[in-house]
Amino acid sequence: MKTKLIALAIFAATATTVALYPAYQGVGAITAPPDDPSHVALPPVDPSANERPVVEVAFVLDTTGSMAGLLQAAKDKIWSIASTLASAQPAPQIRMGLVAYRDRGDAYVTQVVELSSDLDSMQARLMELQAGGGGDGPESVNQALHDALHGIGWSHDPKAYKVIFLVGDAPPHMDYQDDVKYPETIALARQRGIAVNTVQCGQIAATTREWQRIAQLGDGKYFRVDQNGGAVAIATPYDRKLAELSAKLDATRLYYGSAEEKAEQARRLAATDKVHAESSVASRARRATFNASPAGKVNFVGEKELVEDVVSGRVDLTTLDKAALPAPLQALAPAEQKAAIEEQAERRKALSAEVQSLAAHRDEYLKRQVAERGGAKDSLDDKIYGAVREQAAAKGLKYEADAPAY
Repeated sequence: MKTKLIALAIFAATATTVALYPAYQGVGAITAPPDDPSHVALPPVDPSANERPVVEVAFVLDTTGSMAGLLQAAKDKIWSIASTLASAQPAPQIRMGLVAYRDRGDAYVTQVVELSSDLDSMQARLMELQAGGGGDGPESVNQALHDALHGIGWSHDPKAYKVIFLVGDAPPHMDYQDDVKYPETIALARQRGIAVNTVQCGQIAATTREWQRIAQLGDGKYFRVDQNGGAVAIATPYDRKLAELSAKLDATRLYYGSAEEKAEQARRLAATDKVHAESSVASRARRATFNASPAGKVNFVGEKELVEDVVSGRVDLTTLDKAALPAPLQALAPAEQKAAIEEQAERRKALSAEVQSLAAHRDEYLKRQVAERGGAKDSLDDKIYGAVREQAAAKGLKYEADAPAY
C-alpha cells in the first residue's frame, strides 16, 4: 500500500511539472536589468541557512561568437565551481548569478540571471544561452559590469564573500558616450565589498591591458586561459550511476504550501527536469556531488519540501491544511500520510549514502587522472579556486583542499 502511495505522489509531482513547463520560461527567466536599478528587490538569504557564511558569485560572461568554447565549458562545469565554493569551512550558503553580454547591434546587449541559491534554475537558464554576434572588436563590457553591480540582487550582508568574475576575450567599448565607464562601477563595487576578478580568453593585447586594470581597480586577480577556457574535463566510470542516482533523489521531493507556492515549486521542478534532459552525464554527476554536500542541500530541497520539513521537526504533518498537502496525500488518513513520508525519507537516506560513496570514489579517480596528466595549474578550475581561496580568507572562510573540485 505504501509503495503505491509513493508512486502516486511521484507521478503527480512529475505530471504537474510537465504541465507547467511552458510557464517556467516566463518566471525568473533571463531578463534585461530594470531601468532603475535602485529598485531591484534583494532576495533574502535562505533562513534555513541560519548563521552559515554566505558566498555570492556573479559571472559576467561574453557570449559573442568567439566565446562558444568557453560558454560550453561554463555549462558543463557550473556544478564543479559550485562544489569548489561549497568546500569552505564552515560550509557556506552559495548564491550564484550571471550577466551574459554581447554588444549594441547584437540580439541583446546584456541578459541577467539574478543571484540565487536555486542553482538548477540558473543552469537551466545558462543552457539556453548560445554564442553569437560580435566580430567587430570591443564589446559592451561597461554595461555588463554596471548590470552586474546594480541589477543582480546582491545581499546587504557585510560578512558575505562577494565576487565578480569577468570572463571574455575582447576589450570594452570606451567610445559609447552614454555608458557608465568601468572605473566608476568598480569604485562603487569596492565600496560595497565586491571583488572583481578578470579572466581573459585568448591573447588580444588590448584586452590584456583593460582586464589587468579592471582587476587592479577591483582588488581582484587577473589571469589568462585558452580561448575555450582550459577547464578540466575528464569523464569517470562513476558519472552515469551518479546521474541516475541524482534523478532518483530528485523524485523523493514532495512540496507543500499554498497554490502560489505550489506553482512556484512546479516551475522549479521544471528547471530540474530541463537539467536532467539537456545537460551532459558528467554535468549531472557533478550536480549530484554538489547536492550531497552540506551547502548543496539548499539547492536540493529548496523551500516547503515536506519530507525534509517533517523529518527535521520543522513541520507537524497533522497541523497542515489538507489543501496544502501534495495532491496524492490529501485523500489519505493521517497514519497513511505519515507512513508515506517516512518511506520517502528512508529512500532518500539510502540514495544519499550511495551518492556520497560514489562521489568520494569519483573524486579520488579524478585526482589520479589529473596527476597522471601533469596537474592542472593552468586550468580555469585552478585559477578560479586560487582567487576564491585567497579572497574568501578575509571573510573567515577557509579552503583547505589543495585543488578545486573537478
